Amino acid sequence: MKFIIYILILLPWFLSSILFPFDQNFYQSLTFPNFTPPNFVFIIVWPILYILIALSFYILIKKNLINRSILFYYLLNYILNQSFSLFFFYLNNLALTLYTTILLLVSTIFLLISIKKVNKCSFYLLIPYLLWNIFGTILYLAVFFMN
Repeated sequence: MKFIIYILILLPWFLSSILFPFDQNFYQSLTFPNFTPPNFVFIIVWPILYILIALSFYILIKKNLINRSILFYYLLNYILNQSFSLFFFYLNNLALTLYTTILLLVSTIFLLISIKKVNKCSFYLLIPYLLWNIFGTILYLAVFFMN
Protein backbone atom coordinates (compact mmCIF):
# COMPACT_ATOMS: atom_id res chain seq x y z
CA MET A 1 0.00 0.00 0.00
CA LYS A 2 2.83 2.41 0.85
CA PHE A 3 4.42 1.84 -2.56
CA ILE A 4 1.11 2.64 -4.28
CA ILE A 5 0.86 5.92 -2.35
CA TYR A 6 4.41 6.80 -3.40
CA ILE A 7 3.65 6.06 -7.07
CA LEU A 8 0.49 8.19 -6.87
CA ILE A 9 2.58 11.07 -5.52
CA LEU A 10 5.19 10.61 -8.26
CA LEU A 11 3.00 10.28 -11.36
CA PRO A 12 1.57 13.81 -11.57
CA TRP A 13 5.08 15.27 -11.93
CA PHE A 14 5.33 13.66 -15.37
CA LEU A 15 2.01 15.12 -16.51
CA SER A 16 3.41 18.12 -18.37
CA SER A 17 5.50 15.91 -20.66
CA ILE A 18 2.27 14.24 -21.77
CA LEU A 19 -0.02 17.28 -21.95
CA PHE A 20 2.38 19.82 -23.46
CA PRO A 21 4.24 18.38 -26.42
CA PHE A 22 7.70 19.64 -27.22
CA ASP A 23 7.73 22.12 -30.14
CA GLN A 24 10.93 21.07 -31.90
CA ASN A 25 10.86 23.95 -34.43
CA PHE A 26 10.52 26.60 -31.74
CA TYR A 27 13.21 25.03 -29.59
CA GLN A 28 15.68 24.80 -32.48
CA SER A 29 15.02 28.43 -33.42
CA LEU A 30 16.32 29.64 -30.05
CA THR A 31 19.84 30.76 -29.25
CA PHE A 32 21.31 29.03 -26.20
CA PRO A 33 24.32 29.93 -24.05
CA ASN A 34 27.43 27.77 -24.34
CA PHE A 35 26.83 26.28 -20.86
CA THR A 36 23.54 24.66 -21.95
CA PRO A 37 23.70 20.93 -21.22
CA PRO A 38 22.94 18.47 -24.01
CA ASN A 39 19.26 17.49 -24.20
CA PHE A 40 19.90 14.00 -22.83
CA VAL A 41 20.98 15.55 -19.50
CA PHE A 42 17.48 16.97 -18.99
CA ILE A 43 15.97 13.58 -19.81
CA ILE A 44 18.10 12.00 -17.08
CA VAL A 45 17.97 14.73 -14.43
CA TRP A 46 14.23 15.49 -14.33
CA PRO A 47 13.01 11.97 -13.56
CA ILE A 48 15.60 11.72 -10.78
CA LEU A 49 14.45 15.04 -9.35
CA TYR A 50 10.80 14.00 -9.56
CA ILE A 51 11.61 10.80 -7.67
CA LEU A 52 13.39 12.82 -4.96
CA ILE A 53 10.49 15.28 -4.70
CA ALA A 54 7.95 12.47 -4.39
CA LEU A 55 10.10 10.63 -1.86
CA SER A 56 10.48 13.80 0.21
CA PHE A 57 6.70 14.31 0.21
CA TYR A 58 6.08 10.63 0.96
CA ILE A 59 8.32 10.75 4.04
CA LEU A 60 6.39 13.74 5.35
CA ILE A 61 3.07 11.97 4.76
CA LYS A 62 4.32 8.75 6.35
CA LYS A 63 5.48 10.62 9.46
CA ASN A 64 2.34 12.78 9.53
CA LEU A 65 4.38 15.98 9.22
CA ILE A 66 2.43 17.74 6.47
CA ASN A 67 1.19 21.13 7.57
CA ARG A 68 -0.60 23.85 5.61
CA SER A 69 2.59 25.72 4.78
CA ILE A 70 4.37 22.65 3.43
CA LEU A 71 1.33 21.53 1.47
CA PHE A 72 0.90 25.03 0.01
CA TYR A 73 4.52 25.20 -1.15
CA TYR A 74 4.46 21.70 -2.61
CA LEU A 75 1.30 22.51 -4.57
CA LEU A 76 2.58 25.92 -5.66
CA ASN A 77 5.87 24.37 -6.71
CA TYR A 78 4.07 21.65 -8.63
CA ILE A 79 1.87 24.16 -10.48
CA LEU A 80 4.83 26.38 -11.36
CA ASN A 81 6.90 23.40 -12.45
CA GLN A 82 4.14 22.21 -14.77
CA SER A 83 3.54 25.79 -15.98
CA PHE A 84 7.11 26.04 -17.22
CA SER A 85 6.45 23.27 -19.75
CA LEU A 86 3.14 24.82 -20.73
CA PHE A 87 4.56 28.30 -21.30
CA PHE A 88 7.91 27.35 -22.83
CA PHE A 89 7.41 24.14 -24.80
CA TYR A 90 3.74 24.44 -25.75
CA LEU A 91 2.86 28.16 -25.87
CA ASN A 92 6.42 29.30 -26.71
CA ASN A 93 5.97 32.35 -24.50
CA LEU A 94 9.38 33.47 -23.29
CA ALA A 95 8.09 36.21 -20.97
CA LEU A 96 5.63 33.99 -19.08
CA THR A 97 8.32 31.35 -18.84
CA LEU A 98 10.68 33.91 -17.31
CA TYR A 99 8.18 34.86 -14.60
CA THR A 100 7.41 31.21 -13.94
CA THR A 101 11.10 30.32 -13.67
CA ILE A 102 11.75 33.02 -11.09
CA LEU A 103 8.63 32.15 -9.10
CA LEU A 104 9.56 28.47 -9.22
CA LEU A 105 12.96 29.19 -7.71
CA VAL A 106 11.44 31.36 -4.98
CA SER A 107 8.78 28.77 -4.17
CA THR A 108 11.44 26.06 -4.02
CA ILE A 109 13.40 28.11 -1.48
CA PHE A 110 10.29 28.59 0.65
CA LEU A 111 9.45 24.90 0.32
CA LEU A 112 12.86 23.93 1.64
CA ILE A 113 12.66 26.44 4.48
CA SER A 114 9.28 25.09 5.57
CA ILE A 115 10.42 21.45 5.34
CA LYS A 116 13.72 21.98 7.15
CA LYS A 117 11.75 22.87 10.27
CA VAL A 118 9.99 19.50 10.40
CA ASN A 119 12.20 16.84 8.73
CA LYS A 120 15.86 16.97 7.77
CA CYS A 121 15.71 13.91 5.50
CA SER A 122 12.94 15.41 3.36
CA PHE A 123 14.88 18.66 3.31
CA TYR A 124 18.11 17.03 2.09
CA LEU A 125 16.27 15.10 -0.61
CA LEU A 126 15.23 18.44 -2.13
CA ILE A 127 18.70 20.03 -2.20
CA PRO A 128 19.45 18.66 -5.73
CA TYR A 129 16.12 20.12 -6.88
CA LEU A 130 17.05 23.52 -5.46
CA LEU A 131 20.47 23.40 -7.11
CA TRP A 132 18.92 22.42 -10.44
CA ASN A 133 16.40 25.26 -10.10
CA ILE A 134 19.22 27.74 -9.47
CA PHE A 135 21.06 26.46 -12.54
CA GLY A 136 17.82 26.41 -14.55
CA THR A 137 17.03 29.99 -13.60
CA ILE A 138 20.48 31.16 -14.68
CA LEU A 139 20.20 29.16 -17.90
CA TYR A 140 16.73 30.46 -18.67
CA LEU A 141 17.72 34.08 -17.95
CA ALA A 142 20.50 33.67 -20.52
CA VAL A 143 18.07 32.12 -23.04
CA PHE A 144 15.56 34.90 -22.44
CA PHE A 145 18.05 37.71 -22.96
CA MET A 146 19.69 36.02 -25.98
CA ASN A 147 16.35 35.72 -27.75
